[in-house]
Amino acid sequence: MLEKMKQIVMELKKEIVPLYYALFDKRTPILAKIFASITVGYLLSPIDLIPDFIPILGLLDDLIIVPILIKFTITLIPKQIIEDIKNEIDSKQRLPQKWYYAIPIILIYMALIILTVKHFSR
Repeated sequence: MLEKMKQIVMELKKEIVPLYYALFDKRTPILAKIFASITVGYLLSPIDLIPDFIPILGLLDDLIIVPILIKFTITLIPKQIIEDIKNEIDSKQRLPQKWYYAIPIILIYMALIILTVKHFSR
């Protein structure tokens, strides 16, 4: 069961490169671009929302959050655009991880810390 889930996630992760290129396609709707940027940024970030060293929960982002983000974002992009992009790019192409992709995750952590401190300081 777990192996099948991992295989499904790996198949979905192949959609990341087309999502990245969809960000720069003029035909992509703005809402799809917003979710594509969140999805690509999250996946390329060296920091996970749920760190992998946390038992069981650390795998949830790879098995649940990431596939949901990818699947939802793909539904927002017209199929013709995705097919055009897939035809233009190399299927084995990968996106590099950059440190600045971690900025949104860092901001989420900072916001959670600030909210927690405010809540418990009352």
